[in-house]
Amino acid sequence: MRRDVFQAIADPVRRDIIELLSKDFLTVNEVAENFEISRPAVSKHLKILNECGVIHIEKAGRERICKISPKELMTVADWLERYRKLWDGKLDNFENYLQELKHKNR
Repeated sequence: MRRDVFQAIADPVRRDIIELLSKDFLTVNEVAENFEISRPAVSKHLKILNECGVIHIEKAGRERICKISPKELMTVADWLERYRKLWDGKLDNFENYLQELKHKNR
């Protein structure tokens, strides 16, 4: 199965793992310590993140070190940017509407 970055961020646990790894390199065990799910479940999430290219895992002796690959997350940022202007406009319109209501009630 081919995986992409959107699949990586679809799950809240994976988003939390991305957040953790954005701050520091961690071993698989160190990542697992941050969650109340089983280590195999964390390993499955790490595998998906690795397959999506969002992280890479390096072997260092007996340890496996997880490192973020932020370049892949730029795909999400680029995709979201297309919609930012749309939502900014809608929020501006909503703010204007609220201001109109406020003035009518005075």
